[in-house]
Amino acid sequence: MSASLTLVILMGVMYAVGIYVMLERSLTRVLIGFLLVGNATNILIFIMSGGSGSPPLVTGTESDADMVDPVPQVLMLTAIVINFGITAFLLALIYRSWWLAQLGEEGDTLPDEHEGETRAQTESSFDPLDLDDAAVHDVLRASDERPGEDDAPSTTPHDDTREERR
Repeated sequence: MSASLTLVILMGVMYAVGIYVMLERSLTRVLIGFLLVGNATNILIFIMSGGSGSPPLVTGTESDADMVDPVPQVLMLTAIVINFGITAFLLALIYRSWWLAQLGEEGDTLPDEHEGETRAQTESSFDPLDLDDAAVHDVLRASDERPGEDDAPSTTPHDDTREERR
């Protein structure tokens, strides 16, 4: 078995840089270091898989002798999937950390804007949304982009604005 010296050097440099970068306190640098170590591991598996050969399909003939071992390919695919999953998890941690840093001392507690209001006061605060909806329906009826009255039904099951005007 012969391994490419370039790949061995590249793998060693990626492991060294990845581990060095992972020792920093920043989560972004930990993520970059993890990506480097993960790709270095893929190169290690690729180097250790050996030379090329025939596809790993068992035919029962003499061509099965120089067949490539499929286990390193499966290991590399598994390493890629695990690397992707952990990268997504680290990205979620980075985003969550950034979000909490932006909120400051307030943290995750969001104030209830309608605390202490009666039900009628809460309902009245949501009424402008219904008025906006009626205004949007009026604009759509007045526009030329909507199909004519003959092509489409004039009211939808949820359109109660027409009944309110009558």
